[in-house]
Amino acid sequence: MSAVTFISTVQEEIKLVEDRMRQQADETHSDLRAALEHLLAAGGKRVRPTVSLLVGNMLGAPLERLVTFGAAVELLHTATLVHDDLIDGALLRRGMATLNARWSPPATVLTGDFLFARAAILAAEVDHLPLMKLFSETLATIVNGELSQMFTSRGLVSRDNYYKRIYAKTASLFELTSRGGAMVSTANESTIESMRDFGYQIGMAFQIVDDILDFNGDQNTVGKPLGSDLLNGLVTLPAIYYAEAHPEDPDVQSLPNGGWTNNENMTRLVDNIRASNATKKAMLEADQHIDRALAILSTMHNCAERDALENLAKYIVDRKV
Repeated sequence: MSAVTFISTVQEEIKLVEDRMRQQADETHSDLRAALEHLLAAGGKRVRPTVSLLVGNMLGAPLERLVTFGAAVELLHTATLVHDDLIDGALLRRGMATLNARWSPPATVLTGDFLFARAAILAAEVDHLPLMKLFSETLATIVNGELSQMFTSRGLVSRDNYYKRIYAKTASLFELTSRGGAMVSTANESTIESMRDFGYQIGMAFQIVDDILDFNGDQNTVGKPLGSDLLNGLVTLPAIYYAEAHPEDPDVQSLPNGGWTNNENMTRLVDNIRASNATKKAMLEADQHIDRALAILSTMHNCAERDALENLAKYIVDRKV
């Protein structure tokens, strides 16, 4: 499944979203303008604004509102990446140098803060109070999730913790994107709730697949060592499946007691997870989320946007990064 099959439907609108994002630095410090241009040049498939545009167009939302909201969502996403890369010490993203590889930590933090602020301004410009409230709540959910991950999740083998973590990190933003596209249309509450659930399902699947690719992806394309989450103490779904099947593994048993800080032991555990069927089991779970998302779409009227959303959902589990 190619990304082109769902992006082409809103290709021109995505250009408008990117233009709107660039405008946020027009009257600011020249270094901030350069930073935003660098972040936009790093690309990405603009999956999140694509979701809001497709949902909104399917439900008859005004284009100007969708472009403004799409820019707000993607700017929020970009801000989280800036801070994530700094926290993780990442020097590359999508093959390009991260902002913190070029700037000092204080400058990087302030740039992320600026992007958060401009994203909030854009969200307010949609001129829809319930959407602004939802935007603020989602930002709080994302930041709270990062704090929980940093302070209480290291070495924890827990499905409940994992699902809450990936909801906060990823699914909450997809939920905002899909629900928001419906909120600015003339859709009724039932349809808005269906679109919220659609965003939740594809968001959960998106992060599960990312976590699978952390074990099975192409290291050069992923841009970080395989198994890096586990090496940082983050026990993702493939590792949970492995731990449930091999509770006697000493490397698994060591995780809650800081065993993830032992590089040699974690490298061995990563190899064992890769050799097991744990990633296949995790992929089945991602597939189940996509099946639920497709079932939701099947209740919508048949149109090009619905077809594109179906292709987008299928693409999420077809990624071979």
